Amino acid sequence: MVKVTFTLDDQTVERLRRTASRLAKPQSYVVREAVREYEARSTKLSDEERARMLAIVDRMVQEPHTRTAAEVDTELREIRASRRRWARHRSSRRRP
Repeated sequence: MVKVTFTLDDQTVERLRRTASRLAKPQSYVVREAVREYEARSTKLSDEERARMLAIVDRMVQEPHTRTAAEVDTELREIRASRRRWARHRSSRRRP
């Protein structure tokens, strides 16, 4: 464990003390759990972010295609072939 010092406002300190008392846990435990939960939530999209991204996807789906399926398939084949050539080149350089 690492000992750290934070400056908190009175209201936050009171909440921390009340929560620790109610749970019968040390204040440091409550802070660790709060940070763990906050970190887990921070990786999720907010409702606003989710709505904005869905609107973008909806607009993309409604836009007309700029290339035919055959053109896309050709480009994907070229990309895959290039990646295979690069992988073979790398693996041949590793051998003594």
